[in-house]
Amino acid sequence: MLNTIHLLDIIAVSMKAGEQIMEVYNSEFAVENKEDQSPLTLADKKSHEVIASELNRLFPDIPVLSEEGQHLPYEERKDWEYLWVVDPLDGTKEFVKRNGEFTVNIALVHNGYPVLGVIYAPVLHTLYFAKEGTGSFKMEGIETINFQDEAELISKAEKLSSLKLNEKIAAVASRSHMSPETEEYIDEIKKKYGDVTITSAGSSLKLCLVAEGKADVYPRFAPTMEWDTAAGQAIVEQAGGKVIQTDSKERLSYNKENLLNPWFIVKKGRL
Repeated sequence: MLNTIHLLDIIAVSMKAGEQIMEVYNSEFAVENKEDQSPLTLADKKSHEVIASELNRLFPDIPVLSEEGQHLPYEERKDWEYLWVVDPLDGTKEFVKRNGEFTVNIALVHNGYPVLGVIYAPVLHTLYFAKEGTGSFKMEGIETINFQDEAELISKAEKLSSLKLNEKIAAVASRSHMSPETEEYIDEIKKKYGDVTITSAGSSLKLCLVAEGKADVYPRFAPTMEWDTAAGQAIVEQAGGKVIQTDSKERLSYNKENLLNPWFIVKKGRL
């Protein structure tokens, strides 16, 4: 199945969603609150509509699990071998603040684990993408995608490796969700490794910083959902990094009965 799914198609879907997001971003938009009090805008809805429509058209046999879509009962989902896990607008708080640190996240999950991921930051014109067996990549200054095939795309992209070493341990933390447990974890790293530099970032860009080696660790001791992390996990793992649950030390998995993620740590192999 994976070899029949082309990165160029998924990137094109993410950029089409990004266009819808930017139309709202550059307007005077309203902000609603969901039941959990997280923000929702017209951009979330329009991006979801584009992604769901395009993925259903391109891959009618692969179900879509999107933050803004219908969440079917686990009994109906549990036997899905493949599914798309989508966050149409990851970092809505950053979108509302207009700081540009929000993304479109699209992941393909196979038997519980992500095997393909695309993350597109439309304001930053930055694209991250990964595919199992192909690697993890980054492109900056992206306005349009006009490549003949996947091989040409990859030849023009920067190959990512989370294994490069930094002079000091670099931790990345949420710009909007720093918790006391996260601060405690970073203090423990300081005791073990000495001085730690801390970078704040919004949305799935935190995982991407580990994938490209700019950060060594991203501890997340605060709530996230599966669509927040699936694409980023594919990009981290294909770059040689790890996304592990804090309790079991197992890889973060997907299409669970409860779509809430456990606490997790994204890291390079040195930690």
